[in-house]
Amino acid sequence: MLKISMGLARERVSAALQRAGASAPMADATARALVLAEAQGLASHGLSRVAQYSGHLRHGRVDGAAVARVVKDRRAAAVVDAGTGLAFPACELAVAEAMRRAREFGISLVGVVNSHHAGVLVDHLRVAAEAGLVGLGFANAPSAMPAAGGRHPIFGTNPLAAIFPRRDELPLMIDLSLSEVARGKLMVAAQQGRPIPLGWALDVHGLPTTDPQAGMDGSMLPIGAASSPKGAMLALVVELLVTALIGANFGFEASGFFADAGNTPRIGQTFIVIDPGALAGSDTFFDRIEVLVREMLVDDGVRLPGARREALLRTSLEEGIDVTAALWRSLAEA
Repeated sequence: MLKISMGLARERVSAALQRAGASAPMADATARALVLAEAQGLASHGLSRVAQYSGHLRHGRVDGAAVARVVKDRRAAAVVDAGTGLAFPACELAVAEAMRRAREFGISLVGVVNSHHAGVLVDHLRVAAEAGLVGLGFANAPSAMPAAGGRHPIFGTNPLAAIFPRRDELPLMIDLSLSEVARGKLMVAAQQGRPIPLGWALDVHGLPTTDPQAGMDGSMLPIGAASSPKGAMLALVVELLVTALIGANFGFEASGFFADAGNTPRIGQTFIVIDPGALAGSDTFFDRIEVLVREMLVDDGVRLPGARREALLRTSLEEGIDVTAALWRSLAEA
């Protein structure tokens, strides 16, 4: 295992993506996001994604020259077109627009269409929390989960995220996919030749599997699938927020991410930013957040959402990130 500084990792990831056809701004934005994910211990959304993104660039599933732009503007609501490029520049623009509009109108919703895999969704919202704003994020993905009671994949793992700033403390950060686990964990397990636990996925015949590749070829299980349809229902809500509402593709209309060949996914992301000052007032908001946090911490063992990843990030900033020699070499050869 190698110990690599985050700055050096960003340089190597950006160079690899540029060799695959991404513009320098697109490659740099993507590198920042992937290295940040790796630094938080989220390997499934970190450097392991470089080969996937590079393959999509080389096979025309992503336009490396795309420039994100606002294409619909109605005061507190807007749509950003990613132009079938990698998602990160478009998400940066969308959150910046949502923040600007939330300061003016109290709340804003900005959607991203013609997009791609958005990585760690809550990371896009960090800038909002730094500005004292609340952020919500939603994204769809190529189909991996059936509807409640169904058998064939329709919805993606469809993550949702929320960030709540605190006064002089790290924000509360919630980020979860609506499958039992993120699909990227199957990708990493397959790359490493490891089995997955039962309850994560089904094979193409609808049978439980411990084979990560069989799970990727089959379908993911929604959260709580063993006892209720709640996970599938939440996936439906997210799907509609980022497709019918803003104009992006449904998950079943997008070719899967885990193959180089396929269509341009044209999936979507939706970001909502809220200014607490427009509602209870910023002081009241921050005071009430702390009342809740104190009550949560009365019980031993309670860990505030985002605390673990922030601790890992601090360590990574000081010591660098752990990267296998094979993965580090592959980034130079990509």
